Amino acid sequence: MQRASQILGRISAAPRSRKQADPVDPVIAMEQVACASWARAVGPRIARYSRAAKLVRNRLVVEVEDAVWQSNLFYLSHQIISNLAKELGAGIVTDLEFRIIPRRREPQRETTAVPNRPLGGEVDESDAIHDPVLRRIYRAARRKETA
Repeated sequence: MQRASQILGRISAAPRSRKQADPVDPVIAMEQVACASWARAVGPRIARYSRAAKLVRNRLVVEVEDAVWQSNLFYLSHQIISNLAKELGAGIVTDLEFRIIPRRREPQRETTAVPNRPLGGEVDESDAIHDPVLRRIYRAARRKETA
């Protein structure tokens, strides 16, 4: 069974006529294959903290979380390149570039409920009291005092 990278390499090397439609752009396909093979080349633990972003010529650009990961992966780059050569074929990825990209924050839900506001849009000073029982006592005392 042949690797996808070898098949795509033959597709890009084959001569094409101008009339023939290009169903697959081999450069984009090779970039997608190289980025997809990153997790298999480095293993699940490293893949959790890094991500292959793009392939520029023969250089694979990898996004990492911080400078510690950047430094550690730099020292492992020869081993990673040999693993990528096993996955993709020799000569496709010859260099690695590690860029620090902070991890994106996931969407978060509100943890506390916002107190109900009157429909008139008036803001009451008692809305700042988080405890509903104390808020009710404060409002009752204020009504009694203004009456």
